[in-house]
Amino acid sequence: MEVKLLGKTSMRGVVVIVLALLATASSASRFAPIGPSELEVYPSSGVSRIGMLSDYSPSLANTPGDTAVFVYDGAEPGGVMLVIGGAHADEPAGTVAALVIAENTHMAQGRLIVIPYANASAFTHNLPQEGHPSYYTLPTPDGERIMKYGSRLTNPVHQWPDPTVYAESVAQQRLAGGESRNLNRAYPGADHGSLTARVAHAITQLITEEGVDVSVDLHESSPEYPVNNAIVAHERAIDLAAVAAVQLELDGVQINIEPSPPALRGLSHREWGDNTNTMALLLESPNPAQGRLRGATNTELIVEGIDPMYLKASARGRLYVPYTEQGAPLAMRVGRHVSAVQAIAVAYSMMAPERGIVICGLPSYYDLLANGTGVYLKPSK
Repeated sequence: MEVKLLGKTSMRGVVVIVLALLATASSASRFAPIGPSELEVYPSSGVSRIGMLSDYSPSLANTPGDTAVFVYDGAEPGGVMLVIGGAHADEPAGTVAALVIAENTHMAQGRLIVIPYANASAFTHNLPQEGHPSYYTLPTPDGERIMKYGSRLTNPVHQWPDPTVYAESVAQQRLAGGESRNLNRAYPGADHGSLTARVAHAITQLITEEGVDVSVDLHESSPEYPVNNAIVAHERAIDLAAVAAVQLELDGVQINIEPSPPALRGLSHREWGDNTNTMALLLESPNPAQGRLRGATNTELIVEGIDPMYLKASARGRLYVPYTEQGAPLAMRVGRHVSAVQAIAVAYSMMAPERGIVICGLPSYYDLLANGTGVYLKPSK
């Protein structure tokens, strides 16, 4: 029997192929999707029930878009407030603020509904070529809390292909095809549409079925974006936003009020207000990690918010927010959101005392600034 041995060149080829396969397998493991159960939330003892978003739209069940909904009831009846974070998974202050609220809230009056990971699919991937890390960590008294840093858009693995041009459903306004995966361009949604449209539909249904009086969508924007450190308010919620802004100003937290543009469709602050009875609001804080002017993109930038490029831009008057050597740390941005949610609840209770919304247990802006966010979160398991 004749046995032929591989030559040196052939052996090198085999070795290269094996190494390439190993490298591919190692890289692919980082892109393995995570499920809703892996998006950690440790609700406070004040939680009354935990459901799923698909409870309000069954077509969302058993999909990557389904996500947990936390309901907190007070001893006294009152109004109903919805707070959502994670509509854009690369805007961490929105998600972390929703988690701080979910993990510390005790209601004295009314009902609070919290959805920390509104677009669960968006937490399963990153935007290509942005250089964002997959995770960042927050120190807590009992260990680290590992936080997923995701994407502005639904994972294309879960919704594909993108149209060449996306026409949103209300006025058929034309946007880039990828915006079909943007939850905050998909409202009021569609029960049998794309995954993103079904998530939007379920949130709209929740607002209707739960009789939500006030709805707050937590977001971030780059420091060079003009709508920043702001409450964006539907016209029916302008007075509420104004009273809340006065509350914040008295506490030393400067905030702007921006009216929701009637011609800009598909956004929460517009479509929630137009399609339900809720008072629709959206909050923005400045996130250097998503800006176009940023330097090195890493976990330090996400958490500490210090970037020399933004310091230079600030010195040249290119930003719409104050930016100093202290940067825009996550604790400050989360503090703005949590204190704004509390101020909105207080303002609503002043305007409609028979339907008061009284939230207890939340840290103040200054608590978060002094102690950091991790003090108010549980560690990862």
